[in-house]
Amino acid sequence: MNIRFVGIIVRPDSPQAEEKGRELAQWLNQQGIATAEQNKIDPAMDLLIVLGGDGSLLHIADSASQHGLPVVGVNMGHLGFLSEIAVDEMFQALAMVLAGESRIEKRIMLKAYIINGASGEISEAVRGLNEVVIVKDSTAAMIRLRCWANKEYITTYRADGLIIATPTGSTAYNLSAGGPLVHAELDSIVLTPICPFMLESRPVLLGSDTRITAHLLTPAGEVKVIVDGELRWRITENDYLLVHKAERPFLVVSSPWKSYFNILRTKLNWGGDPIDLPLPEKVCKHC
Repeated sequence: MNIRFVGIIVRPDSPQAEEKGRELAQWLNQQGIATAEQNKIDPAMDLLIVLGGDGSLLHIADSASQHGLPVVGVNMGHLGFLSEIAVDEMFQALAMVLAGESRIEKRIMLKAYIINGASGEISEAVRGLNEVVIVKDSTAAMIRLRCWANKEYITTYRADGLIIATPTGSTAYNLSAGGPLVHAELDSIVLTPICPFMLESRPVLLGSDTRITAHLLTPAGEVKVIVDGELRWRITENDYLLVHKAERPFLVVSSPWKSYFNILRTKLNWGGDPIDLPLPEKVCKHC
């Protein structure tokens, strides 16, 4: 990457992030790189740096993907699945990025619409990096959702809701609901029911070219559609939710030191040891 103009997004209401953002801007200027005003996104940028948690990164994912901007996530939050780089690693990691010693991962995003079954009217599209969730709004009886993959009927879920997740989002709500972990760079979509009535109703892994349609059946109370943690629609039995892969991917600059599985071991405490175990050299040459 030829980096000449960089944007800096900082976690809202965080004096520490704002101060670190000013420090970062000064450092970049010393490298001969222009920076925009904090929290501004310009299509002319070559790189976007986000100082915050995964929520801060999710907030700008749509804009960054639409402009094709690679994003570096610096973790100033808690878990940090998406924001892979720690604050104390930031300048060393960015020096490697500026030197061209980095790798950009393409993460698929989802695009969702609501279609009125009576009028055929379609809503404005909403995009998300993690997931689209249909969920009931109360402790009332479970809802029933008919689902199709392209035009092929899958099943009618009886559950508290349904998660439609990307591989990136497989470590979020999907994982808590019993869905599978999916490698972040795979082209796939996961359907995971939330607290299903029937134990046979299991998560389904679909190809990323699948267009998923869900229809709410009566009787149903208040039912919401949430995209990346943000309420987007309230739906009734007249509505069909259509979800498919977005046209543009989210571009994330991966950590120079942490592999995907290293991050999983660290964040999920797999085996209690985040250290990478190298494959023996005599075996490695055959792999």
